[in-house]
Amino acid sequence: MPDELSTTPLHPGSPPNAPWWRDAVIYQVYPRSWADGDGDGIGDLAGIADRLPHLRHLGVDAVWFSPFYVSPQHDAGYDVADYRDIDPLFGSLADVDAMLAEAHDLGLKVIVDLVPNHTSSEHEWFQAALAAGPDSPERDRYMFRDGAGDGSRPPNDWKSVFGGQAWTRVTEADGQPGQWYLHLFDVTQPDLNWQNEEVREEFRSILRFWLDRGVAGFRVDVAHGLVKAEGLPPYSRRDHMLEQRTANSPYWDQEGVHEIYRAWRAVLEEFTDPERIMCAEAWVRPVERLARYVRPDEFHQAFNFEYLDTPWIAGEQRAVIAESLRVNDEVGAPATWVLSNHDVVRHASRFGLPQDEPRPNGISAQDRQPDVALGLRRARAATALMLALPGGAYVYQGEELGLPEHTTMPHEHRQDPTYVRTEGEEVGRDGCRVPMPWAKGEPSFGFGPSQSTWLPQPEVYGDLAVDQQVGVEGSTLELYRTLLRLRRERGLGRGSLAEVDGFADDVLAYVAGGTDAPTLVLANLGGEPVTIPDGAEVLVASGELAGRAVPTDVAVWATLPTRTT
Repeated sequence: MPDELSTTPLHPGSPPNAPWWRDAVIYQVYPRSWADGDGDGIGDLAGIADRLPHLRHLGVDAVWFSPFYVSPQHDAGYDVADYRDIDPLFGSLADVDAMLAEAHDLGLKVIVDLVPNHTSSEHEWFQAALAAGPDSPERDRYMFRDGAGDGSRPPNDWKSVFGGQAWTRVTEADGQPGQWYLHLFDVTQPDLNWQNEEVREEFRSILRFWLDRGVAGFRVDVAHGLVKAEGLPPYSRRDHMLEQRTANSPYWDQEGVHEIYRAWRAVLEEFTDPERIMCAEAWVRPVERLARYVRPDEFHQAFNFEYLDTPWIAGEQRAVIAESLRVNDEVGAPATWVLSNHDVVRHASRFGLPQDEPRPNGISAQDRQPDVALGLRRARAATALMLALPGGAYVYQGEELGLPEHTTMPHEHRQDPTYVRTEGEEVGRDGCRVPMPWAKGEPSFGFGPSQSTWLPQPEVYGDLAVDQQVGVEGSTLELYRTLLRLRRERGLGRGSLAEVDGFADDVLAYVAGGTDAPTLVLANLGGEPVTIPDGAEVLVASGELAGRAVPTDVAVWATLPTRTT
């Protein structure tokens, strides 16, 4: 511990009149897994509306809903058949309006998902393309191509993210094998042709449809996709699900995507009070490439997946925090921090695995199991660190309960197309999508009025249910509530950040917030306890302290007794 706190500035803070989204904490709801109102085992809008007070009680600013549009549900709703209507599985447009009104009454803004890289194969456009045949305007909305050689081979060697080849051949109206269409994901998710002006205009219209209904913005799926390299050049590598994309791919992070998003930003700026936003799901590296998505005339936010992918190792955490702030400051954008979502192993389990190995895409009973206690301890500390950082942050449903991944789910219950298309080689994402536990003693742990759940819940979810944690000192739920309250009261999301010099390399120490009430943020990732500076008063700790000593894998926020130098 340094005798006197000296600091190295990392971030100057947001301007005094910064809009709401620069420091908002946004909670992700995965609709089919959050709350079931009718007992069919699948979450729905009626159930969601009933549970929204939980978010008010938690202290978040907004809620993002994964897709609830009309869909055959081959990829849990990310295969959209109608972007302007609600799948009966979830309810109706009237239910959306009721939910929006309830959220507004609770002071919550609503973000909805937008899936522009592909549609469902049941979308009316794709069905029209199949009927119309080659060289038709209908087919030009998608990526149809003649096959190689005599037409019997795919147009190129591209692989699907979900496994297998990225091309499927259609049967033409005369019953003969015909053209091939591109699907970077499942065979039921044909890629749109974003060189087609009709496609571009359609999505600008979809934006306005939802903005007129009162949503505060959009999370944009596969934002680094959409545009493919001219000529569709060979690329035999299979990009595994959710790995950081590199610049040499012919279908990720192409320059043409930025023109599309500048046009979208112009649409959003037609709407005010509140300012409407877009957040990019863009799995690109390095972070300088990601920062290009949040230039002033494009996205407002972009998920910091480089941060999500960083192991619980002090040097790597320190580097990604500093670099993320640097590149975002260069374009005037806030960093957007995230630790878990519906596509990755929950961080309460991920941090219980060896941190010098790659992040797995799912965990099965046959895999090495995480250290449950260690994972939760580190997850609580990582969350305390994340919520102290300047910028926006996203919280995935159930992480406020410390929910682990379902790592022993029987394979017969798995529904992720990744599991199916790789023939089980990759476990996939079902383990992080298990329905929420609300009450230990109720059917399906309070998820719905019946025992039915679309994915099975592990027994441990009962002990972690909301009713087992609310009001319980030291529970993960109460830790999140305290962190979110203090983050707002102390202006951490809008404040400056400086690294404290002089601590050991395996300790992360920062001064966060405004000059009137600076906050010491200290996370111990080393093997020895770290002493809190004299005079500092602990505001919150992610785990039990030993007097003024911070044990391994614990983070604290504390007031500072004097000005730092």
